Amino acid sequence: MSNMKLTSIENTTILDILKARFNQNMERHKDLGWNSIEKKLKDNPSKLRSLNEMEQSGGEPDVVDFDLDKGEYIFFDCSAESPTGRRSVCYDREALESRKKFKPSNNAIDLAAAMGVEILNEDQYRYLQKLGKFDAKTSSWIQTPSAIRKLGGALFGDYRYDHVFIYHNGADSYYAARGFRCSLRI
Repeated sequence: MSNMKLTSIENTTILDILKARFNQNMERHKDLGWNSIEKKLKDNPSKLRSLNEMEQSGGEPDVVDFDLDKGEYIFFDCSAESPTGRRSVCYDREALESRKKFKPSNNAIDLAAAMGVEILNEDQYRYLQKLGKFDAKTSSWIQTPSAIRKLGGALFGDYRYDHVFIYHNGADSYYAARGFRCSLRI
């Protein structure tokens, strides 16, 4: 992710995209209003830049919740399938470095950190699936407990047969149909 601020045109563009998506998907955030979200976004340019990164990589970020205790809006990638600009990556740097042949170009954990976001954990992934049907043809890496990761594995989720599945794979694996979904709090 670039450390540079978004230009005024980029700011306007991403705000317009987010507002349109917010209005088109009110079922995801029934009790929330756009004006307070927009104000928070304008007051936090680094978060807006992260949302722009999510958008540019195909994530279609949208507000999915509000944390009343922390006063934070929660955005998730809401693209129907795993974001196209974040596929064909292994789980983390350790997995990337352990591959001897046919290394992917990057890994999910480092890409998310560079974007200023986190990949979804299992609870977040299951929550997202209550808002619609996501990853019916793809899959998405999710945060993996350290005990599983220490043994070389990583978790991913998808939606098949009207059910959310959480699976495991070698952390060094990567597939054209597997990416990762992000969350961002603002």
